Amino acid sequence: MAIKRALLSVYNKEGIADFGKFLSEQGIGIVSSGGTSKALRDAGVQTFDVADLTGFPEMMEGRVKTLHPKIHGGILAKREKEEHMEQAQSLGVGMIDLVAVNLYPFEEVTSLPDCTVETATENIDIGGPTLIRAAAKNFENVVVISNPARYGEVSEEITANGDVSLETRRKLAVEAFMEISHYDTVIESFLRSKFFPEQKTPEYLNLSFRKMQDLRYGENPSQGNAALYKDPQLSECCVPNFSQLQGRELSYNNILDINAAFALLKQFKEPTAVIVKHNNPCGVATNGDIVKAYEIALAVDSDAAFGGIVCLNRKVEKDLAEKIITRFYEVIVAPSFAEEALEIFSRKKRLRAIETGECEFPVKRPPQISYRSICGGLLTQDVDILLYDPEKLKVVTERKPTEQEMKDLMYAWTICKYVKSNSIVYARSNQAIGIGAGQMKRVDAARLAADIAESRGETLKGCAMASDAFFPFRDGIDTAAERGVTSIIQPGGSIRDQEVIEAANEHGMAMLFTGTRHFRH
Repeated sequence: MAIKRALLSVYNKEGIADFGKFLSEQGIGIVSSGGTSKALRDAGVQTFDVADLTGFPEMMEGRVKTLHPKIHGGILAKREKEEHMEQAQSLGVGMIDLVAVNLYPFEEVTSLPDCTVETATENIDIGGPTLIRAAAKNFENVVVISNPARYGEVSEEITANGDVSLETRRKLAVEAFMEISHYDTVIESFLRSKFFPEQKTPEYLNLSFRKMQDLRYGENPSQGNAALYKDPQLSECCVPNFSQLQGRELSYNNILDINAAFALLKQFKEPTAVIVKHNNPCGVATNGDIVKAYEIALAVDSDAAFGGIVCLNRKVEKDLAEKIITRFYEVIVAPSFAEEALEIFSRKKRLRAIETGECEFPVKRPPQISYRSICGGLLTQDVDILLYDPEKLKVVTERKPTEQEMKDLMYAWTICKYVKSNSIVYARSNQAIGIGAGQMKRVDAARLAADIAESRGETLKGCAMASDAFFPFRDGIDTAAERGVTSIIQPGGSIRDQEVIEAANEHGMAMLFTGTRHFRH
């Protein structure tokens, strides 16, 4: 089916003049409106205004111009239906065979911090989405272009075949509906946040994420369809915004581990190194010298660090790179890398170097929603941002923690928040000493963390212990006391809290209740 007439009405004028010239050279008549008409005429392209076609002028500052039967009749008419074509002819409706439309920049406008509701609503496109939907609905008869990047592809097909294939028409129609769906979702989300900010769980959950890259597979090779998507409205330091400088393509598991490592790292302002394996930190240390911080973090569990992720909040220089390269890691994450460091890392072709850019540490972010899929549905919740509520923090034992113990407790508590439940963390002097993750019994997590520390000749004497949730029995307290732990931080809230407090008092330990739990499943 030959294309005889096109309607061009675009906000983004990129490439429209060249595309208009091409259509005109092919003998295709062009109808356009407003700024698009001007852009085409300035480029020497002959065009008719929409008003010429409809016999009705634009009105209300251009709010109403393409919403007319002579436009939508020409787009929606089914050419194979004799009744449609007879009605069109009798009413003077000419066919429109190609529609190129893109929309007012609602998303860009509302991303500005000073955007008002009035400004936002003025950037809600009405005619554009209607044109796109009409053309996409009738894709067998009408070519719809909602993305300027497709002008070249369409031009090539018309040049080669004199028309656009059904396969391409279908692809363009699906893309058009995706564009409209995203557009509507962004509008609904913005207006709901302004008019009903308390409504955190709407009746229908509309999400729109943009694909950043396809992945080779998911968690396992048998899970073949995998991709990384980004929330287009999120501009803070986050994994989809990071840059890969070298190395093999990131895997699904790499991205999960980077996210887990960075989530913990961004809690620290001082030079800190975090090493993550299978979504759990296996080494954490803070030191005025980032090289020393890395060495201490590695020493927490050097065996577990094999094949892990190293995440740092300082630039990687040559001396640090020389130390990192002696071991096998999947990914190195840092704000930036010296050229000499990248040259060193290039010795291992598969090693990924990920640059976060300069982020503010600790990273500040507004409350967000997390999403998790289940069979047949989706779970949502507020992101676990709160470390603890100062008003709920209290000493529950006879002995209060010393100033140093208090620092150690807070360090251990910060790490524990990012360890899979049940989790126990021992810490001392700005470093993790032992980490026990993902155990079904809390006392086993306490033993595991202690065993990891003692296996390398470390002592827990004087350490602080953090638990992500309450101790259901005193056995975890007794285990820690036997190893020399002197202070404990935990949420509290068990029916056996008093039994646990008494155990701590028997051992002369100091214990804090936070009133805040950090389950991580």
